[in-house]
Amino acid sequence: MTDASAPIPSPDSSGSDAQADARAELEDVFEQKAVRLAKREKLIANRTDAGGGAFPVGVPVTHSIPALRAQYGDLEAGAETGEIVGVAGRVVFSRNTGKLCFATLQAGDGSRIQAMVSLANVGEESLAQWKELVDLGDHVFVHGEVISSRRGELSVMADDWTIASKAILPLPNVYGELSEETRVRSRFLDLIVRDRARTTVRARAAVNASLRSTFASHDYLEVETPMLQVQHGGASARPFVTHSNAFDTELFLRIAPELYLKRAVVGGIERVYEINRNFRNEGADSTHSPEFAMLEAYQAYGDYNQMAELTQELVQNAAVAVAGSTMVTWADGTEYDLGGEWDRISMYESLSAASGRTVTPQDSLEDLIAFAEANDVEVPPHPTHGKLVEELWEHFVKGDLTRPTFVMDFPVDTSPLVREHRSIPGVVEKWDLYIRGFELATGYSELVDPVIQRERFTEQARLADRGDVEAMSIDEEFLRALEHGMPPSGGMGMGIDRLLMAVTGLGIRETILFPLVK
Repeated sequence: MTDASAPIPSPDSSGSDAQADARAELEDVFEQKAVRLAKREKLIANRTDAGGGAFPVGVPVTHSIPALRAQYGDLEAGAETGEIVGVAGRVVFSRNTGKLCFATLQAGDGSRIQAMVSLANVGEESLAQWKELVDLGDHVFVHGEVISSRRGELSVMADDWTIASKAILPLPNVYGELSEETRVRSRFLDLIVRDRARTTVRARAAVNASLRSTFASHDYLEVETPMLQVQHGGASARPFVTHSNAFDTELFLRIAPELYLKRAVVGGIERVYEINRNFRNEGADSTHSPEFAMLEAYQAYGDYNQMAELTQELVQNAAVAVAGSTMVTWADGTEYDLGGEWDRISMYESLSAASGRTVTPQDSLEDLIAFAEANDVEVPPHPTHGKLVEELWEHFVKGDLTRPTFVMDFPVDTSPLVREHRSIPGVVEKWDLYIRGFELATGYSELVDPVIQRERFTEQARLADRGDVEAMSIDEEFLRALEHGMPPSGGMGMGIDRLLMAVTGLGIRETILFPLVK
């Protein structure tokens, strides 16, 4: 069978073997498509008022393939059940003999059952049509008795059958390996062929269900906030910009729901969360996607310590939902322990210990630039004290983290929405959670003083004026909400795609069902 979605190199004068193979493969796909289209026409011509055709409205399914396997999976070879069923699935294997044809039907979850179509049970005309019209990839309905074949294969001995949907293009080899390019660009083929692709979709659903269950146990309410916003905010990131014809105004795709969720807290929704889609017009790599799923939550009368405890519980419950344990096994076979109490380290103290130089919130920008250059650490555009401290921390500390770790107490100037630390001058009460070498979540003791918040926004606006495209602007409506009184609160945000990465060991393009690709 052919991987019909694989990219075909453009022909050139070199006439390489690879290009010749690609052209031959493409020609084979075209030939198979032409044959299948002719079968479609014949099926349509043979359609009756009673049904049939290439794409009937429905077929009388009585049982699913997974249900039959659960009920009869232990039948002895040659056993008969006497139960008559109607079942449908995609043909992924077919073998035709003189008087008996075999086909493996696959359900959406990957479970399979054998269909047996015999001359004795369906008649000469029906058997001939099966041999002529059924191809790999077709959805087929069969009606008949549930039995176990002489080889012990759970089967339906058909007394009737019909095409449920005719496949016009051939499937890739369901017993082979798809290229990564095909898996990402044609996820529908990936789902047909690979167990891992199907289990990842189910793992993501289990994670979301677990998150909602954990929040419900703590009396949180789920809400929805706007994806189209009149100004971007809630994070330092470069937004996507669009235009509304109806309002004749520039709008921004949401980079974070934070400022709207805090409005909800002001309004009295004291425990609130949202599982949402965010969009950031930035680079894409193994841990970043321009469009991604994110969780944010806020709790009145809480702080960043309580949000760390909640986040640990959320992640550990999600691991149990997917893997049955907090000891997860990644795609490469590595075991990783998400259980127990997680480490907490100070950003400044861990940086000082790893670099051999005491780094404090009072260090000047000039001293930090010199220290970064001396250690071949790239100085970011529009450098600030906080940006350099975070770059230095990533250089000296991040790579050595193995266990799940909360990195505590960040510089003020990189955290404009966070409360100053209650006892350590020059830092804010913020943590980042690192698992598997990447940042999974972040948590704050929220800044609720509208006067200080305006000062922070003003400083962000100055950075934007100097060319920092990630800096926030002044959000007057949010400030007006704060001026009506927001209770002391804790907040957290976590990437759903990255949570799947932490639990499964997969890359971000595997955890997103339909990732954006060029």
